[in-house]
Amino acid sequence: MSVTAEQILAAHKANMETLFGLTSKAFEGMEKLVELNLTASRAALSDAAEHTQAVLSVKDAQELVALHAGMLQPLAEKTAAYSRHLYDIASGTGAEFGKAMEGKTVEAQKAFAGMVDNAARNAPAGSETAVAVMKSAVAAANNAFESVQKAVKQASEVAEANYNAVSASAVNAARNTSNAAASTAAAARKR
Repeated sequence: MSVTAEQILAAHKANMETLFGLTSKAFEGMEKLVELNLTASRAALSDAAEHTQAVLSVKDAQELVALHAGMLQPLAEKTAAYSRHLYDIASGTGAEFGKAMEGKTVEAQKAFAGMVDNAARNAPAGSETAVAVMKSAVAAANNAFESVQKAVKQASEVAEANYNAVSASAVNAARNTSNAAASTAAAARKR
C-alpha cells in the first residue's frame, strides 16, 4: 500500500484542524478560569471590606466571637463553590481533549486495520497463519485499549463522586462549627 501526496495532505490538514480546535478549547478553559478568579477576587475584596466595617463596629468580645463565627459558614460555602467551578472548568476542558484523542485513536485504529487487511489480501500464499496472528494481535490491542478507556472513565466518575462528598462534608463541618460558636457566644452574652 503506497501513500499518495493527497493522503498525506489530507492527514496533515486533519491534524492541523484538530490542533487548532484543541488550542481553542484550551484558551476557552483559561478564559473561564480567569473569569472565575476575577469574580472570586472581587467577592473576596467586598467581603473583606464588609467584615472590616463590622469588626470596627464591635462593642465587646462576645460580639466579635459571634461575628467571626458567623463568617465561617459562608466562607466554607464560597470556598466549596469556587472549588466546584474550578473542577468543572478543568474536567470540561479535559473531556474535550479526551474526546479529540478518542476520535484520533479510532481513526488510527481504522487506518491500521485497513493496512493489515490490505497486507492480508496481498500476502503471499502460505502466510495465512502469520496474517491471522497479526489480525488477532490488532484485535487484542484494540480490546485492551477499550478496557483502559472504560477503566479511566469509571475512575473519573468515582473521583468526582468523592470530590462532591468531601465538599459537602466540609461545608457541613463549617456550618456545625459556626452554629456551635454562635451558641457559645450567645450563652456568654446571657451571663
